Amino acid sequence: MNNPLSPKQYPGLMAGKKIMYIHGFMSSAQSGTVDILRRMLPDATIVAEDIPLHPAEAMAMLRDMAQREQPDLIIGTSMGGMYAEMLYGYDRILVNPAFEMGKSPSQSSMTGKQVYQNPRKDGEMEVVVTKALVKEYADITTHCFAAVTPDEQRRVFGLFGDCDPVVHTFDLFCSHYPQAIPFHGEHRLIERVVQHYLIPVIRWIDDRQEQRERPIVYLHTDTLADRYGHPASSMHKAYELLIERYNVYLVSPAPSNHPEAITATGAWITEHLSAPSWGHVVYTNQPHLLYGDFLVSPEPCPDFMGTTLHYGSDKFKTWEDLIEYFSLINNS
Repeated sequence: MNNPLSPKQYPGLMAGKKIMYIHGFMSSAQSGTVDILRRMLPDATIVAEDIPLHPAEAMAMLRDMAQREQPDLIIGTSMGGMYAEMLYGYDRILVNPAFEMGKSPSQSSMTGKQVYQNPRKDGEMEVVVTKALVKEYADITTHCFAAVTPDEQRRVFGLFGDCDPVVHTFDLFCSHYPQAIPFHGEHRLIERVVQHYLIPVIRWIDDRQEQRERPIVYLHTDTLADRYGHPASSMHKAYELLIERYNVYLVSPAPSNHPEAITATGAWITEHLSAPSWGHVVYTNQPHLLYGDFLVSPEPCPDFMGTTLHYGSDKFKTWEDLIEYFSLINNS
């Protein structure tokens, strides 16, 4: 029997593939994040090793590890995200990457005795971080972004917690890479963040690697909220279920007289759907011209070449009705 407190599993995702995880400062390969990834992705192999304290040694070890393991995906968090950026030639996800280690006053305050957050293979439990070591970290960050090419820009995603009190490198990342995605969260990569924000990005990468084309579902933005502007009942539940099987896009009218409405719509989507909606918003006044399999619309759209599901009609009064519909066709 599954433990109800264990993370949700995504069987088949990254099946037969290898994910290399790079932990953050004062952590280890025994990080809880490694355990979460292994339980959520049961068909993938998660590899992780303790990173040496000195950054030059760390980069040498990580380059050797990547060459030896040949991972299909590298995920790095915080300091690990900074290191992962420099492992060119691999698909990578950088979560709150600490590109400014040792530079800002808050990060230079890491000097003194530090206790490891997780057990390490060498048995070390604490270490004294000197100013010289902090300078080593500051020096290694000068090597970031040294080999950014159009291909690398395509292969690297950045995930940034909108309430991260530690790292603030979103703008720096954007100056080198276009795929910068905010998510609702803080600095640590906890279970909720992995499930709702990291897993969708992993799914995008897995689909690209496999050249997999999922059926397309369009959701008109007028179906997402109630009359008070709050998320409609069961909408989040439906959205989470749909993105597991479909390539889901959000369709919104493109107002000509009030262009600021686009910004307001984008802000609502970012607030309520966050990372999975990144790059999946279409503004158009001609939804019938869209190519896809399903369109969930507040109005009939008989000219849409796929199947229109009229939200609010007798058949699809609620999102629960739509969940039942998609459950039936997925199991047929």
